Amino acid sequence: MQIGMVGLGRMGANMARRLARKGVRVAAHDLSPVARSALEQEIGVTPHAQLTALVAALPAPRVVWVMLPSGEITEQALQTLAKLLAKGDVLVDGGNANYKDSRRRAAWLTEHGLGFVDAGVSGGVWGLDNGYALMLGGEEDNVAKVHPFAKLLAPAPDRGWIHCGPAGSGHYVKMIHNGIEYAMMQAYAEGLSMMKAKAEFDLDLAAITEMWRHGSVVRSWLLDLTADFLKKGQSLDSISPVVADSGEGRWSAIEAIELGVPAPVMSLALMARFASQGQDDYASKLLAMMRAGFGGHAVQATKAK
Repeated sequence: MQIGMVGLGRMGANMARRLARKGVRVAAHDLSPVARSALEQEIGVTPHAQLTALVAALPAPRVVWVMLPSGEITEQALQTLAKLLAKGDVLVDGGNANYKDSRRRAAWLTEHGLGFVDAGVSGGVWGLDNGYALMLGGEEDNVAKVHPFAKLLAPAPDRGWIHCGPAGSGHYVKMIHNGIEYAMMQAYAEGLSMMKAKAEFDLDLAAITEMWRHGSVVRSWLLDLTADFLKKGQSLDSISPVVADSGEGRWSAIEAIELGVPAPVMSLALMARFASQGQDDYASKLLAMMRAGFGGHAVQATKAK
């Protein structure tokens, strides 16, 4: 089997490696020479500097998997590939795209005689060894061409991947997946923060999270990761309390509003990330001044730099 992999970042590069190690010949492309050179010694992976060379290296019908950041960079890559590919070829967008963009892209690629599959991919840096969870959206005949690769990328051929439904559904399910992920992470962080604040008990968070991994109803892979890093140190003094947010968290909150479906936990988890980024600083200053105004409460001055 052969496949094209466009985008050799942390996810794309490891997906190319996993496929190659399972016998797939991978034609790979990235604009970065550094990213391409990192795969030059990987048996079964052939890096290409140009998309034209990648397409030429693949026999028809082709499957080209794109692993790029959402937005304009993915849009440009798909448009370029659409001009190079032939009728019957399939493009897979494995990035974290907005499902509405995926539905639109599926429509215009179909007009050009090309298949399209939107693939939500979860597994992070551990996917190379453990496999990836794959949420696929698209027409049945297009998804069928991706099945052989999904079975190799997943933890096992018979689990860890699913055809969710029509075009857009794969990225929709991944969007909700990430909204749930936000909420789970926030719940763990809040609970552990409360236990750390209870100084009189001097709780060992590493020991507690490790114990929770065995038999507890709150066990999960996120808890596994948390327990592992807490064993290395619980103070986290060197870590800045700033948490980035990605498109899926925002899109999940917007989708809840559009559907009229209550999703307070996912939405508040997103707001907590905004707060960590300093986006509530001005609001907090206003609150302090209001309290001073109506109740004469003291206002703390900023620390001199």
